Parts: sequence; C-alpha cells; structure tokens
Amino acid sequence: MRHRNVRGTILYTSRKPERLGERRGIEHFNFTHHGDGRSTLRAYVEIEEPEPTVLRDVIYSLDAEHRPTDCHVRLTVGDRFMGSGWFRFSAGAIECESYGPSIGRVSQRVTLERPIDGFGTHPVVADGYLLALLDWHSGQRRRLHVYVPSPDHRGATPPLLAEVNIDAVYLGPELVTVQAGRFPARHFQFLDEGASGMLGQHPPYDVWISDDRDGILLQGGVGGYMQTWYELVNLER
Repeated sequence: MRHRNVRGTILYTSRKPERLGERRGIEHFNFTHHGDGRSTLRAYVEIEEPEPTVLRDVIYSLDAEHRPTDCHVRLTVGDRFMGSGWFRFSAGAIECESYGPSIGRVSQRVTLERPIDGFGTHPVVADGYLLALLDWHSGQRRRLHVYVPSPDHRGATPPLLAEVNIDAVYLGPELVTVQAGRFPARHFQFLDEGASGMLGQHPPYDVWISDDRDGILLQGGVGGYMQTWYELVNLER
C-alpha cells in the first residue's frame, strides 16, 4: 500500500488544584496520508470531566491542497446519543446533513463568500493540524476563518454548522519533551475574547505542534475555568 499512517494517543489531565494531574479524558487518533497527497484523520475522544461526559467519533478528510472535503461526527453526551452529522465541502459552499433527538433531521447549506482556513472538528490533534497546515512566521497573529460542527467549547451540542473567526499567534520554535519523546516543536496560542462565534469567551489555549510534515499536537493547555492539560503519550509512524 502507498499510504502512510501516523497513530497516537493524547492524555487529558486536570490542572485544577483539587484534581491536579488527575486524568480527565483521552484521545486516540490515526492520520492516513495517501500517495496522492490526500489525508484522513480518524479520532476517538472521551472527556470524563466535567460532567456530562462526552464521547466523540470523527472522520475528517482533506484533499492534496489540504482543503476539507468531507467529515463525519458522531456524538454521545452523558452516555446518551446526542447526534450524528455529515459535512461536505466544495469550492463555494458547505453542506450538512445531521440528525439528533433534540433537533430531528436537519439539512444545511452555507454559501462561502470567502475561503475558510479549515474545519474545527474538536479533537485537540485536529486543532494542532489546522495550524500546522498554514504558513507562519514567529510572532505572527492572524484571524482564522473556520467552521465548526458545534460552537460549544467541548463540542457537546448536536452537529450543525457554525461560523467561527478566532485569533491565533505563532510564538516561535521550542524543544518539547512529552511522554511520547522529545521533539522540535512550534508553539501557538488560540485567543478568543468572546466575539469569535463560540459560545462565550474561551480562555487562552496554548498548543505545541511537532515541527515536521505531520504536525502532531505534542502538548497543550487551557487556563481560566477549564484548567486542563493535553499530552502526547504514544506515537507510532
């Protein structure tokens, strides 16, 4: 076979004083990079804390120019089925077919007046990959035009299209050591003061991405009310 797989596991832990270092979730991912330049991410996410729990399955594909082509999201919240949505991307539009107990069957079509920078699918490895696919210079801050399947900070609403314009800044190169090893990395930060289109202000979100062709999230952290940490604990190429 001519494709190449990159697999890994990211551990979610708490930074809250009363739960410092305790596990709060886990993420398993697999990138398939095809010989023609196309890529597909498969991600399975469990968020155990805070309640209600979230279980997310994502299959997300991009073309050889790293533009989204299609995505499927299935969501379980509090151990109950929340919804399942399929998204298709074309040059000038995004389509969504979704179903959930609280929304019934919904069809959406959004015409794009300008290109998007990516699709925010909510697994943290996808947050890092979105940034890794863009060109940056140290200290650069830019506003990213993206769509998401949920504007909730944990993605815990039925899959539907929502537009988000969020700032990101490239803070520069670093050398990072995590449980999966030691890596040259690029340090980024997402910034949202409450006007991005997400449901409320999001605390600053730092991410460190491997400085190579795979753009794997090595570690990340969110302060504020979230107080969470993400760390790559296993990687197989």
